[in-house]
Amino acid sequence: MAMERRELGNTGLRLSCVGFGASPLGNVFGRVYPVAAVAAVRRALDLGINFFDTSPYYGGTVSEAVLGECLSEIGAPREEIVVSTKCGRYADGFDFSAERVSRSVDESLARLKLDYVDILHCHDIEFAPSLDQIVNETIPALQKIKEKGKARFIGITGLPLQIFTYVLDRVPPGSVDVILSYCHYGINDLTLADLLPYLKSKGIGVISASPLAMGLLTENGPPEWHPASEELKSACRAAAAHCKKKGKNISKVALQYSLMNKEISTVLVGMNSPEQVEENVAAALELSNVGIDEGLVREIEEILEPVKNQTWPSGIQES
Repeated sequence: MAMERRELGNTGLRLSCVGFGASPLGNVFGRVYPVAAVAAVRRALDLGINFFDTSPYYGGTVSEAVLGECLSEIGAPREEIVVSTKCGRYADGFDFSAERVSRSVDESLARLKLDYVDILHCHDIEFAPSLDQIVNETIPALQKIKEKGKARFIGITGLPLQIFTYVLDRVPPGSVDVILSYCHYGINDLTLADLLPYLKSKGIGVISASPLAMGLLTENGPPEWHPASEELKSACRAAAAHCKKKGKNISKVALQYSLMNKEISTVLVGMNSPEQVEENVAAALELSNVGIDEGLVREIEEILEPVKNQTWPSGIQES
């Protein structure tokens, strides 16, 4: 059975419902050797994943360079893959100026060994000195990049959901094609759902990342630096333990839960090995064929009810 593909807003792109998040290829969760990286990307393509997302920020440009090497070595036909990268956030900080983002795309294309990216995102815009800079300077600069054929579509990303309405209400229609939201559409946090009708009315494609809430919804738990409250971490630990006791893995249930909403074009999951790719694709196919374990979902929701939709601050205005 083939991986489901979904339309991305008004772009005409059709993305695999599971997207390949390439941040782990930047060694951000431990060393990934080139052979393993190529094997992971190759397995993803073999199993029907056609969407790959990276950023110059991930691993200080390593993720982009490794993804570029992988795609080049595999030789996948360019028109059969959808590649997105970002600009504005770098290992040494944030710079959303027109001059920097214009230079950034050329650097990214060189690392990716591509003539163009399908989507160029403005990365974590809540860290701009002001969202008005994004509206008045960055997005017009990205439009020029689009006109030059270096990016087919323009997106914006970030954690606080209000940043999307602020920008989209102030830019000319068609200036932004896509939003990438993370940690807001999962079994512990459904706040992105409230925004979906608004985004649909504007013809904006929706990408949701981090269905595992940056490691909260895993058996191993989140990394030390995770910004969630102790209350949220504790509830997620309890939910993971409950699943384990029943012989189920919370990560699989969490991914399937996020995939259920067809208004979201793709769910981005970080991957760095063929085994991870196979697990994620198997979870998606099982959802299509058998459905989700609804009883277990209700039990998890009950455990997480006291912390439902709890998030954490991100960005200049919120910090």
